Amino acid sequence: MTASANRTEPLRLPPPRQGWGNTFWTLFGLVALGALLVACAVYTAPPLLSDWQIRDTARPVADARVTDGKCSAKIVLHICDMTLNLRTSTGTVARRVNTVFTGVHVGDYNIRVMADPARPDRVTTDLALDRLWNRTITLLVIAGSLAATIIAAVAAMIRNRRAASGAMG
Repeated sequence: MTASANRTEPLRLPPPRQGWGNTFWTLFGLVALGALLVACAVYTAPPLLSDWQIRDTARPVADARVTDGKCSAKIVLHICDMTLNLRTSTGTVARRVNTVFTGVHVGDYNIRVMADPARPDRVTTDLALDRLWNRTITLLVIAGSLAATIIAAVAAMIRNRRAASGAMG
């Protein structure tokens, strides 16, 4: 026997052909993941960034209240949406905030409205400030996972298209 007869070559099969239905559902999934990533950037990141800016100067505010506040838990992921209203000498400041964090908690949250006296438009809550690092890590993990999944899916689609076109030619 010769040396070339002992060598085994890997058997490569082209990926199964993807019909329009598979392509549609793949693209639909990518759009949905992209929408979740945009939602993180639009609704969760801005309150988080402003909380980092006022974390050392925020104080409880007596003339403030929470309206439309609601928290929900999905296993260990907590999502709190609320509108914070603060009366100032120049008028009322209303700010819609979204707070996303992880943890194990059963029951209600008691919160106080907090604001930086120099920047009352950056009104927040003690819950948001107490969980600042948790919120930051949670956002980075969720956004990073979504972005990695989108990139991996696009790369797989491109790789499968190239392999399919290479098998035909």
